[in-house]
Amino acid sequence: MKNHAPTYLKHQFLIAMPHMADPNFAQTLTYIVEHTANGAMGLVINRPMELSLADILEQLRPEVVSAALCAHVPVYGGGPVMTDRGFVLHPSGMSFDATAQLEDGLALSTSADVLFSIADGRGPQRSLICLGYAGWEPGQLEAELADNAWLTCPYSAHILFETSSELRLDAAAKHLGVNLNLLTSQAGHS
Repeated sequence: MKNHAPTYLKHQFLIAMPHMADPNFAQTLTYIVEHTANGAMGLVINRPMELSLADILEQLRPEVVSAALCAHVPVYGGGPVMTDRGFVLHPSGMSFDATAQLEDGLALSTSADVLFSIADGRGPQRSLICLGYAGWEPGQLEAELADNAWLTCPYSAHILFETSSELRLDAAAKHLGVNLNLLTSQAGHS
């Protein structure tokens, strides 16, 4: 038997299966930022918090009054790890103090200057702001996939930036031709 190199899921979506018991991930769509032999890191992109960009800026830069302009910019709960850290997915083309270029014209910025530029109207036209991230130990995500906890789906900028958050999970499933409502919580336990 040939030894196959592991399949890494960087730059794909993870769709939580309906029987996902972990409340951190039940009914979530997660974008995988990094996945190597050392583990994986992702951002949940369909869990808006009861926070807006204005709320965060009030903490970071209380002297600025323009925060009211960004009260409509949602902030997402990106995952249970480091929930006080911000992560902003946006199209590449703009760089900030801490920006990593991902694939397909996508970038990830983790410095506060990206938030200020969005608030000031000078930032990326499309962005998704998360607090916290999802992390997996080496081999953990592979084990969860083998246990049918997740479906994988190719990345789609349309789903990330142009689909409203409550529709993203179903949109990703439809992208695969899957109706999540038809998958029972007993999947894989026949």
